[in-house]
Amino acid sequence: MDFELTQLSLYVMAISVGIFTIIAAITDYKARKIYNVLTVPFFGLGIIYQLAFNGWEGLLYGFLGFAAGFGAFFLIWMAGSGAAGDVKMMGALAMWLGFKATLAVMIIGTVFVVVGSFAVLFWSVVTKGARKTKEKYLATGKQLKGKKKKYKPETEKQKLERGLMPFALPVVLATWSVTTWMIIKAAVL
Repeated sequence: MDFELTQLSLYVMAISVGIFTIIAAITDYKARKIYNVLTVPFFGLGIIYQLAFNGWEGLLYGFLGFAAGFGAFFLIWMAGSGAAGDVKMMGALAMWLGFKATLAVMIIGTVFVVVGSFAVLFWSVVTKGARKTKEKYLATGKQLKGKKKKYKPETEKQKLERGLMPFALPVVLATWSVTTWMIIKAAVL
């Protein structure tokens, strides 16, 4: 593929992925959901993108990315962390990004999750105290001393409220980092 087509391919991918991730982050922040009406068409457009710019080899590379991204997030979801929208978002993104970039997004996203989680917990301890932070973010089933309430199973709403941050944000930041790096790398080489 010649230089101009490579650049065009990267710009189309970066702009498309940028718009998709902004919308996903906004809906995840506001509604704590990433809707199928967003993820499914974007996945389909990823197939078209891969075929148009990278041919059958690109499509295979996209499906390998999908297997890695969707598969890893599906296992996380099955373990009780994250939500189904996160799984579908990563699957749709991975079709566009391909295998290597998907792995990079997952690794960098994990770093953003760890740093962000520590920042949220630290801020909560500073502003609300350690006890209130523990009550909010730990779902141990145990009542703290002095509490006379009977234990009730955690509801889905309570689980969402206990979440430290919407997961789309770290994925968005990681995706932008990786796509920016891909554009810079292509421009330099």
